[in-house]
Amino acid sequence: MTAPRSWWAMAIGLGVAMAIVVYPFGPLAMLAGLAGGAALAMAAVSSYGSARIRVVAGSLVAGKARVPLSALGEPVVLDRDEALAWRSHKADPRAFMLLRSYVPTALKVTVTDPADPTPYLYLSTRAPQRLADALVAARAASGRTGGTGAAGSGTGTGDGVTDQGAAG
Repeated sequence: MTAPRSWWAMAIGLGVAMAIVVYPFGPLAMLAGLAGGAALAMAAVSSYGSARIRVVAGSLVAGKARVPLSALGEPVVLDRDEALAWRSHKADPRAFMLLRSYVPTALKVTVTDPADPTPYLYLSTRAPQRLADALVAARAASGRTGGTGAAGSGTGTGDGVTDQGAAG
């Protein structure tokens, strides 16, 4: 899930600002500042929006976290208001949150592994129902309906969400 278009415009604006900063050093420096500043800002915006959420090989992969389906409970689709509540006043500091403030909806999945201190996964996605359906289908295909299991690196530190495959 990419960053909003306005963020790309701000990246170009940062390149223009860099060009103005180095303008006293001449036109070549100004062009280098424009190109370099814009390129660095665009790389940062691209990186921020490049995390993925996937259901692959019996696991939910969200950013850097990989959680076996056997360690997950039922997914709950969160609309705009519920998503805001769960990323603010209802949020648990132990939860794994892979979110983007510019994505209004999300999916909340309880972690059922008693050995994992993570109570739930909060995953920003523009298509939470598709992701929930993919989780349910993958669990049914593998013959698992939740329960306990090793959560692996389920508490990893993802830095954002891009929906791919099941959620887009």
